[in-house]
Amino acid sequence: MQSSRTQIAKAMLVAIFTIVALIARQDAKAQASDRSGKEVVDVVCSACHDEGIQGAPKIGDAQAWIKRASQGLTTLTQHAINGIRQMPAHGGNPGVTDFEIKLAITYMVNQSGGAWTMPIDKSASRAEHSGEQIAQAQCAKCHQTGEGGAPKIGDMTAWLPRLQQGLDALVLSAINGHGGMPPRGGMVNLTDDELRNAVIYLFAPTSTPVKESPPVTSSKASDPYHKVIGGMDVYLGIVPAGSASSEEREMHGGVPSGTGYYHVNVSLLDNETNDQITDAQVEVIVKDPFMGDKSKELERMKINEKISYGNYVQMTGWDKYSIKVRIQRPDMPRAVSANFDFRP
Repeated sequence: MQSSRTQIAKAMLVAIFTIVALIARQDAKAQASDRSGKEVVDVVCSACHDEGIQGAPKIGDAQAWIKRASQGLTTLTQHAINGIRQMPAHGGNPGVTDFEIKLAITYMVNQSGGAWTMPIDKSASRAEHSGEQIAQAQCAKCHQTGEGGAPKIGDMTAWLPRLQQGLDALVLSAINGHGGMPPRGGMVNLTDDELRNAVIYLFAPTSTPVKESPPVTSSKASDPYHKVIGGMDVYLGIVPAGSASSEEREMHGGVPSGTGYYHVNVSLLDNETNDQITDAQVEVIVKDPFMGDKSKELERMKINEKISYGNYVQMTGWDKYSIKVRIQRPDMPRAVSANFDFRP
């Protein structure tokens, strides 16, 4: 009898997810076409940076670029936009966009010994990718084989427990990242709708979205567990201690005994380069209306080559908590904080 009920439940979930997949959005605006960093450099920057005219650091001269690169992309971009010393604003070419300047600077740094990640234009509209495209390009790296405990593509038995809180909760987990899975699966330019499509595909890979269907109203800007502070994207992930991955349950001295424990996980990315931030000290401060503030130092975690910060925190008896994430990095003059609300 139990087996029959389980089969019926699985069949119903497959039907539900197939319907959801059929109403997923596939139409979107086309990708904005910016020039590459090399193209901008060839047309604009090379006039001075090829030969080091008027003190401009030569492309390929690692010693000349190392001090400048240490200032970071945001500072160098601001210098190029406003002009500095002998370099006029926008390199003397007002037709170069601010984003193209970022691309050009990154290209020159990388040609001079750097290893920066090319920035992503988060304001540019682009064609939306299907769930299958995203899953095959990125998610399959772990979900195809079940690496690190990731549920395999199409394995309903593995996916059912993760769907107990509903599709929205599972998509939110993918947005925030948790344990070995980085925010947005490591593709930080994915929209919430694309992640939703990918999750649906991972559960029911035979489902195919239909074009020109109603859009799903969701956006990164409204994500309550994502903040931008101090040039960093801060992602907060919280799951009940019993739902933490097998790797997480073995960390921080093991799962605490008692009730109301949650595994709190913070992932940090550079807002310009989207690189992982691995040198931070992270603390969470939970405001308890009855017991007062409780602070907990988060420990550096490494799962599947992904770095994040986590620990167990107890939250019981209240329907809403205010959580402050305090971040200090070696090159920051003072710590910065991001505030979140959480309902257990």
